[in-house]
Amino acid sequence: MITSRSALRIFRRNSRSEHLRITTILRKETVGGALLLLATVAALSWANSPAAASYFSLRESTFGIDFLGLQLTVGAWASDGLLAIFFFVAGLELKREFIAGDLRRFDRAIVPIAAAVGGVVVPAVIYALVNLSAGTEILHGWAIPTATDIAFALAVLAVVGRHLPSALRTFLLTLAVVDDLIAITIIAVFYPHDLAPQYLALALIPLGLFTWLVQRRVRSWYLLLPLAVLSWALIHASGVHATVAGVLLAFAVPVLRRDRNAENGPGLAEHFEHRFRPLSTGVAVPVFAFFSAGVAVGGWPGLSAALSDSVAVGIVLALVIGKTLGILGATFLVTATTRASLDDGLAWIDVVGLAILAGIGFTVSLLISELAFGAESAHNDHAKIAILSGSLLAALLATVLLRIRNRHYRALSELESRDPGNDGVPGAFQRGQ
Repeated sequence: MITSRSALRIFRRNSRSEHLRITTILRKETVGGALLLLATVAALSWANSPAAASYFSLRESTFGIDFLGLQLTVGAWASDGLLAIFFFVAGLELKREFIAGDLRRFDRAIVPIAAAVGGVVVPAVIYALVNLSAGTEILHGWAIPTATDIAFALAVLAVVGRHLPSALRTFLLTLAVVDDLIAITIIAVFYPHDLAPQYLALALIPLGLFTWLVQRRVRSWYLLLPLAVLSWALIHASGVHATVAGVLLAFAVPVLRRDRNAENGPGLAEHFEHRFRPLSTGVAVPVFAFFSAGVAVGGWPGLSAALSDSVAVGIVLALVIGKTLGILGATFLVTATTRASLDDGLAWIDVVGLAILAGIGFTVSLLISELAFGAESAHNDHAKIAILSGSLLAALLATVLLRIRNRHYRALSELESRDPGNDGVPGAFQRGQ
């Protein structure tokens, strides 16, 4: 039981090892965010150009094998196949955080977990309230605005918030990863298609063999990759979305080294994360965005018509307002119920800025939109426009606020560079530059 208000401080500075690890991840995700933006702009430009027919023809062209339903369109290969890599990396990151990272401690984990849950529940409620009388088909899209896009959000934060405390960036990264885990759970539970339990049961065999091998620290790709692909294919055939396979495979990978006394070398989860994160951020997510973000807007009349759809209204409000209220409210609730307080030097306006920034929903939101309405549905096109519009609005609002706070912390950082402070920690590290 916490007996004093100073017993629990949220957004505390990370350990030095965690600080260095988070900095490396942020650097990779920032590059991924830039590639994601380029892919999105390219898709929208092509889909609204005189050559738009060729874009949609490419997206709907099929290839594959007529086995386990693997004759798929290019768009489906991007969403079902490439995004499994994205969720594999997210699963590795989440497992490592809670087993070997700073978040293995309850007092550090509770805040981002609670914030992620709040950031899922409140947007879903807002969407449902807006579309309460629109019918069950429209309500089926309640989960679209629940996910935060980690690459886009971190890219914006890297550009406008270089001097923000590193604990805030860690909070956003962890929140987004937990958010992705909740999203993939929602996809698995609420968006199965023609469920075939026999294939799901068969998937346990290669998944079990994969787990047995990685638990013995086997790294040989010629043993692990076929088992991973077979697990993915069987889960895809089962009617559960194939990206679930990525998370299940990630959770099977051990985080800690077998020789815990060894001083050098990463654990297997960290090894796989280093190998696959560039593939995820540099290839998988941008390619998915390219084939999912392309929607024919139809000029101002088309944009106006799309944003007047209750689906779009619900998504925009949920991303911009719902995410902010959910994350901020959950964080405040934790501090109120545990008698905790923000770490020294931080202010609640910093949390507001991050909560608004978490309203950038893109990759997983686009995926859920297709699952909820179908790739060819007009509601899916309207949802895509709303996701882009709401994410852009959230990014702009967060940028304004965080740039103001960034100037504040830059002034403190310049002061600390001349006077390291009472604890002797250099100001650059203390403020997370």
